[in-house]
Amino acid sequence: MHIRDNIFIVSGGASGLGAAAVRMLVEEGGRVIVADLNEEAAQSLIDECGTAASYVNCDVTSETDVHAVVQAAQQHGPLRGLVNCAGVLGAERVVGRDHPHLLETFERVIRVNLVGTFNMLRVCAQAMAHAAPLADGERGVIVNTASIAAFEGQIGQAAYSASKGGVVAMTLPIARDLARHAIRCVTIAPGSFETPMLAALSPEAQHNLAGQAPFPARFGRPSEFAQMVRSILQNQMLNGATIRLDGALRLQPR
Repeated sequence: MHIRDNIFIVSGGASGLGAAAVRMLVEEGGRVIVADLNEEAAQSLIDECGTAASYVNCDVTSETDVHAVVQAAQQHGPLRGLVNCAGVLGAERVVGRDHPHLLETFERVIRVNLVGTFNMLRVCAQAMAHAAPLADGERGVIVNTASIAAFEGQIGQAAYSASKGGVVAMTLPIARDLARHAIRCVTIAPGSFETPMLAALSPEAQHNLAGQAPFPARFGRPSEFAQMVRSILQNQMLNGATIRLDGALRLQPR
């Protein structure tokens, strides 16, 4: 898919990996709707990107909000792509000092990371399916964001790993389901990247993660995530897969 002159939605697009994807899409000539709850960060990004980007306040777990985002995108033309980057952390041991893992914590992480991802993609896919196909026969592309914690979750990551594992597990069935509409679905599983989510970890946790990747032995850069998004959009044979973007990092128990 060509990015230039096409319309895209980026959930969680105000910061981190999502903001990098927004910048890349704008630089490549696309039109982007930034769907996020952080209005201040989103507005700063919009000011940077200019008229090719616009902001819609969106809670990805809300049906009403997601439909509003899609409607805003369709005012500019047929929706062609979704990059799902909205997500939250939730570190908690199953057995704590005073109480078991809070059920509300588990439910919130699943709700945002898994249900929110599906909520966005199902509404966007419906819009893409009703658009005329492009010259290559394709109607749209969905890029989800999981994590390598889906495969090697650390202690305290039961909720987070479950949520991201769900994103990985639904990628292939969704790609198969949407194939008849000529819509692709691919998931990226990043390792440790320089994002606000990583900054929320303790300094000790950040230090432990920093040098674990065999090569390159550093945190990933958001621009490298955006580069992968671009490759997925442009390479039609990428479909139904989860791509690890991690410098060969395999997370240790803690």
